[in-house]
Amino acid sequence: MLYRKIHIVGGPGSGKTYCAKKLETNTGLKSYDLDRVFWDQSKSTYVRASENLRSEKLEKILAKDSWIVEGVYYKWLEKSFDDADIIIILNPPVYLRQWRIFKRFLYRKFILLDFKKETFASFMEMFWWNQKFDKDNMIRIQSFISDYQQKIVFCKNYQEVVRVVNA
Repeated sequence: MLYRKIHIVGGPGSGKTYCAKKLETNTGLKSYDLDRVFWDQSKSTYVRASENLRSEKLEKILAKDSWIVEGVYYKWLEKSFDDADIIIILNPPVYLRQWRIFKRFLYRKFILLDFKKETFASFMEMFWWNQKFDKDNMIRIQSFISDYQQKIVFCKNYQEVVRVVNA
């Protein structure tokens, strides 16, 4: 495989975690969900981890010979973008992302039953944030990573990601 360090970024419900996990299974590269780095995992609600803890966790991941990192974040990830062999921007249509966010909420809330962080209020916040994501956050992400144009690839789904990674 051509790529040993893959950074996947995209809006909520874009399929980042799905793609990273499938790539992990098919390539043997370990995937890391940046939500687990950004949010304090010891809390039962969404509370940001301290910058020091976040930096520590990220440095441990990036020190490895290979990795797949995925998340919606960008401001504190310059080293990750710099170290990545490829940056995949997942950008499926908004309506599909909205559907996935809704399904994920239902699954976590009513199937898993132990995902206490998931509330109707957090679901609505995510839903409305996603609605404006492409015209706001995605523009800022693309501006932030503009120095890495030579390694940025846009994909709409996992099949496109596979084609790019296996090219």
